Amino acid sequence: MSQMAGVPKAKLIAVGSDTNQLQRASDRLRENYDVVQCGTLDKSLECLQHGGVSGLLTFGDDASTAGLLLQIGHVIQALPSGFVLLDQNKNVLWRNLRFQELSKTTDSLIGRNFYKCFVTAEILGPDFCPLNTAFATNESARSTLRVGDKTFFEVEATPIFEGNLEIPEYLAIVIRDTSHEVLQKQKLNAIYQAGLELSDLTPQELLEMSVEDRIELLKSKILHFTRDLLEYDTVEIRLLDRSTKRLDPLLAVGMNQEAEERILHANPQNNGVTGFVAATGKSYLCEDTTSDPLYLRGAPEAHSSLTVPLMWHDDVLGTFNVESPRAGAFTDNDLQFLELFAREIAMALNTLELLTVEKISSVTQSAETILCNVGQPVDEIIHSTTWVLENTIGVDRLVTDRLRDILKFTRDIKQSIQQVGADLRPKGGQSSYVPSNLRSKMVSKRVLVVDADDEVRRAAHELLGRFGCEVETAPEAESAFLLARAFHYDAVIADIRLPDHDGYATFSQLKLIDPNLAVILMTGYGYDPSHSIVKSRQAGLKSVLYKPFRVDQLVQELEKAFAPPEPADVAVAVQAT
Repeated sequence: MSQMAGVPKAKLIAVGSDTNQLQRASDRLRENYDVVQCGTLDKSLECLQHGGVSGLLTFGDDASTAGLLLQIGHVIQALPSGFVLLDQNKNVLWRNLRFQELSKTTDSLIGRNFYKCFVTAEILGPDFCPLNTAFATNESARSTLRVGDKTFFEVEATPIFEGNLEIPEYLAIVIRDTSHEVLQKQKLNAIYQAGLELSDLTPQELLEMSVEDRIELLKSKILHFTRDLLEYDTVEIRLLDRSTKRLDPLLAVGMNQEAEERILHANPQNNGVTGFVAATGKSYLCEDTTSDPLYLRGAPEAHSSLTVPLMWHDDVLGTFNVESPRAGAFTDNDLQFLELFAREIAMALNTLELLTVEKISSVTQSAETILCNVGQPVDEIIHSTTWVLENTIGVDRLVTDRLRDILKFTRDIKQSIQQVGADLRPKGGQSSYVPSNLRSKMVSKRVLVVDADDEVRRAAHELLGRFGCEVETAPEAESAFLLARAFHYDAVIADIRLPDHDGYATFSQLKLIDPNLAVILMTGYGYDPSHSIVKSRQAGLKSVLYKPFRVDQLVQELEKAFAPPEPADVAVAVQAT
């Protein structure tokens, strides 16, 4: 049927490398169609760019590849990946709409060099010349292209052959936006590196920095990575005090003062999102702070928050909270990354705790070693000086004053050693979770240990000094009597088998010197030939230690001795006087 007069003819593109065949077909179609003959793919693409094309005809097997590309052009336009066809000079012959979007420009890209379609472009590999490689090897080549700081494209170049030529005429480029995957991977690697740096406390730092200084260093690193890596400006970290369940602030940036000073505990009720997370060990995403029943106001104008626990194995060490002025600002990806980063922080905190405990142990061990080495010589000086003072008559007062000074300074030596060890221990704050050997009832109590065995006296300095006691020793009863007359002691521990007196005589004389003095006798099991224990019990002895005794038994007996007397005991003491 002939074309009706006055009606424009539909435009057809005829593609084929056989000129005669192409001409004959075009001649038959021209009566009804506007036929444009194209012998090559690039000529066909040029015609397509002008638009208004109603159909495409391809002729011959040698045109099948080019024809196929042209026929599926409308499908390629709808692909989520960018698609572009390049000539041998790597200039754009055709592109789909997605590629135009990825190039971030509204200018025409036809005829432009592929790499110049982007403002900045850097090839990251693994193939650093993917277009050249595809042309040279006749095989597909793949690489990653970075545009700007945070945009990444995966580029795959596939050679296209025209006719029977052995050299490709074109390159079909598929470009996919992989920014999300690349940035995710980079962030994971950055979190891993951040964890290494957070825990990087060298032995030199341990020696040169106090616990408080190391905590400040850790806080500055956490803040740096939170802002630069996770890109959060509002952050609050609290640490759990295991004894009180209180959540103490470690770091707060962007929070209002009321929120920073708010007292919170690891309790799911009435302690906000932070208390809930600390109590349950589960992360909490608050998408809208205005409607969430758990949320307590933190950052000014905050409309969403994300809180994760600081977990070390199965233990909650604290909480990590970030907030945003936008509702629904945090995604599952944010939750995942914050949990990973919180795990690294927990590891760093655990390392800090171990280093703190190690330092405390080192300080304690050094102090104990010094006390053991100087304890007995100091005791000898105290005993000898006391004996001189007690047995010297008519000596110049200046001499006796000097002797008393010697006694004072000598006793101060041991107290100074103990005080140095105590001062080097971390004081409260974030180190409060470090356990201590000190027991409140034992600290600063004065104890006299009387035993003929050098090892027993040495052990007394080491063991009781560890609990904060001020210890002095004597090798026989007369020395103990001399010291008890000259100084105040909270308790005396005496062996019943001393070179100069038995246990009962020792107990009786000590109680005669000071009726309120707590006396504990020591004996081996079954050894009491003079019945010292029985007679001493009848005279008021309350505590006996049977060698070899455990440390907890010794501590228990001393704590009982240091306890205030019961009302009944006070009444008996009054009657006795």
